[in-house]
Amino acid sequence: MHNTSATLLIIDDDEVVRASLATYLEDSGFSVLQAANGLEGLEIFQREHPDLVVCDLRMPQVDGLELIRRINALEVDTPVIVVSGAGVMTDVVEALRLGAADYLIKPLEDLAVLEHSVRRALDRANLRRENQRYREELEAANRELQASLHLLEEDQNAGRQVQMNMLPVTPWQVDGLRFAHQIIPSLYLSGDFVDYFRVDERRVAFYLADVSGHGASSAFVTVLLKFMTTRLLYESRRGARLREFKPSEVLSHINRGLINCKLGKHVTMLGGVIDERSGKLTYSIGGHLPLPVLFSGGEARYLDGRGLPVGLFEEATYTDHVLELPESFSLTLLSDGILDLLPGDTLQAKETALPQLVSSAGGTLDGLRQVFGLANLADMPDDIALLVLSRNLA
Repeated sequence: MHNTSATLLIIDDDEVVRASLATYLEDSGFSVLQAANGLEGLEIFQREHPDLVVCDLRMPQVDGLELIRRINALEVDTPVIVVSGAGVMTDVVEALRLGAADYLIKPLEDLAVLEHSVRRALDRANLRRENQRYREELEAANRELQASLHLLEEDQNAGRQVQMNMLPVTPWQVDGLRFAHQIIPSLYLSGDFVDYFRVDERRVAFYLADVSGHGASSAFVTVLLKFMTTRLLYESRRGARLREFKPSEVLSHINRGLINCKLGKHVTMLGGVIDERSGKLTYSIGGHLPLPVLFSGGEARYLDGRGLPVGLFEEATYTDHVLELPESFSLTLLSDGILDLLPGDTLQAKETALPQLVSSAGGTLDGLRQVFGLANLADMPDDIALLVLSRNLA
């Protein structure tokens, strides 16, 4: 992240010192401006807007401490490094209190120390600007979220229509792959969501998400998920972010976004990308149960994988798993609401039964509807989402 194209402004009334610093930093790849005193430095700063300022502390007219105050008033994000022969501790403390990025004592026996300090300060400034931009994006998304949530609370019917319009077409056929889904909300709005879409000419992506809680607040997080994935897809096509569109990176991005939005909501997710040329599935799991069930050759089994829920832990990381897909297969993704319909008194018993039920359903959505009796469901304690993707299934 080292920025060697940055513009630096050196302000020092000692011409020899100023020229020495400027020459070294120019040789290091920086563009360097010079000023002989504080007033001249402020004029150049306002005119040229440098990326970083290096200044002395003891100067006529405007000293280093006052210079830091005025620069902060003009552009608070511009780092200032003090290089001074005045090594008085009170000056050091005051300079750092005012926001100086570093304080170096003259004479500098090794100018590499200054270069290191400059690069570190520029990196921190760039990171702060990037974090600020990201916060602004999240705040904008949060404002959209709050506005839409208000509309959902006023009119549940309108909210249901919005959510239905966000869902992909079902069934959807793309170059031999078939996607089909069904969502059954426990209330009028659902906290479960599915999506699938083409990433580029050779890859197709999909995910199933189960938002914590129920009702309008959980349903609106599905709007945010749609917004995040759509924006990521757009930016990946522009090469701005996540060019590879790896499921693990998508889950990490959503994890940061949900945490920064501070909505008090988290999501369990399954996300995958199918490369149609290689026939490989790359998938990542974010705290989701039950695991995906692969049906092929008359047999059904769970895919491997594990991971933390999305939007709950800042330190969460996610892993990509790669699977060579059979020529004929179906992959069934289910939200945990389906567990309420499975036989067995324990979670282990229910999970044991699920692959058998998928196998008896022939790995199709219509078969699963019949096996689970979805047409005859009464009130459910949790939302249920089913997503089945298949190829060459008889």
